[in-house]
Amino acid sequence: MPFLSYATVEDAVVNAGRLMKDARADSVKLEGGTEVVTVVETLVSAGVPVLGHVGLTPQTASALGGYRLQGKDEAQARKILEDAAALEAAGCWGVVLELVPAPLAKLITERIAIPTIGIGAGPDCDGQVLVFHDMVGLFSGFTPTFVKRYAEVGDTIRDAVGRYAAEVRSGAFPAGGQSFGMKDDVVKRLYGS
Repeated sequence: MPFLSYATVEDAVVNAGRLMKDARADSVKLEGGTEVVTVVETLVSAGVPVLGHVGLTPQTASALGGYRLQGKDEAQARKILEDAAALEAAGCWGVVLELVPAPLAKLITERIAIPTIGIGAGPDCDGQVLVFHDMVGLFSGFTPTFVKRYAEVGDTIRDAVGRYAAEVRSGAFPAGGQSFGMKDDVVKRLYGS
């Protein structure tokens, strides 16, 4: 769910309800651990499937020191392990483990019964996810170290958009092949009216 859309239990219920009904979501995802347990429990009791998210939480990354590996030391690792277990107990159907050491992700996957989905968390999670834009090379400025690019479409897209804009400016697009005509007598009558 978007940043601050679940700051209170009341906000969470209203906003999750909107996502489920209006956006036809099958589930919602909340970032955080023990601090969002009450929200998770309330949503689950209301019939909203919830996916948890621990480790690096992008919506609050600045509070974690930026986009960096989480759970490197024992205290942080124990907190992430506790958060994952708390989310399971609260009723989450699964939990995203983002940017945590692979051994920690493996331990969490072994200890909780719900699926773990890794992003920069090593190979031992139950599932994997990559941000589509990272996977296909849509952006060239920064690539997280855990990302594997399967394509470099960013340059191709930038080139296509640039050629399109140039043709619109020059009048080359749209041409006859991208336009539709009308019968001459209809056009004459329209101009005559």
